[in-house]
Amino acid sequence: MSTPQKPTLHPRNRHQGRYDFPQLIKSHPDLARFVILNPYGKQSIDFADPAAVKVFNRALLRSLYGIQHWDIPDGYLCPPIPGRADYLHCLADLLAEDNGGEIPRGAGVKALDVGVGANCIYPLLGHSDYRWQFVGSDIDAVALASANTIVQANKLGKAITLRQQSQPRQILLGLLGVEERFAVTLCNPPFHASLQEATRGSQRKWRALGKADPKRKLPVLNFGGQNNELWCEGGEIRFVTQLINESVAVGKQVLWFSTLVSKASNLPAIQAALSKVAAAQVRVVEMGQGQKQSRFVAWTFQSEQARTTWFTPTHTS
Repeated sequence: MSTPQKPTLHPRNRHQGRYDFPQLIKSHPDLARFVILNPYGKQSIDFADPAAVKVFNRALLRSLYGIQHWDIPDGYLCPPIPGRADYLHCLADLLAEDNGGEIPRGAGVKALDVGVGANCIYPLLGHSDYRWQFVGSDIDAVALASANTIVQANKLGKAITLRQQSQPRQILLGLLGVEERFAVTLCNPPFHASLQEATRGSQRKWRALGKADPKRKLPVLNFGGQNNELWCEGGEIRFVTQLINESVAVGKQVLWFSTLVSKASNLPAIQAALSKVAAAQVRVVEMGQGQKQSRFVAWTFQSEQARTTWFTPTHTS
């Protein structure tokens, strides 16, 4: 019996193979001072250094995506770009299934990023790769101000709009206009149930990243992150269950809802919640980036006929 292969980066992901550090440094010279040699003599950066990770992300976005200006406030989540890109590519494949096998591209495709964060990463990547239009929502005014600075600095105001969820205890309710329609929603939910749990999880990651130097003093949180980015009461299961329950109210306005799920052990509870709301179809899509395995869950309330006519001019104008 053969061993099942672990998922690897999506074929359309721009981050295949080793990073081209000379090219990255050419696009963003400031990266040079953070480059080190790993134990195998290859160029890398210290992924346990938040400043290095931020500059590295800036170089990736500039070199591979043409994003000239990108920054986030100290303490906010600095996203791993290859994994974020994989989520978008897999969502594009999902949408293609309802579009005769062709990936829908262009401004007629609207996506809603629930919890856009200070980094605005999904709208930046999704617009660059597929020219989709994005709405990014968040409850954090500081995060939205940061995201707006990125959008304006890169002259993307026509492609990416931002809005605040004025009711912090709500996710989708009160967020969409009655006439708005979205091809897809995406979300990177807070996955810890408390600050203490988030801190323990981050410290484990830091120890792994800094294990070559056990004396090293490491930061408290891995790659930053505010409370609402990393944890919420009840953790990932509670947040995603609420997202599912609220999606019912706007089920006719969205083709596919989706969310990342950090732990495979949370899937049964999430699938049970989807069964309760009688989703027309549910998909679990596995992804892999190196040693890291991840997944997202997608669901729709649209009939098969409605899905296959979603991208007609009526819906994409």
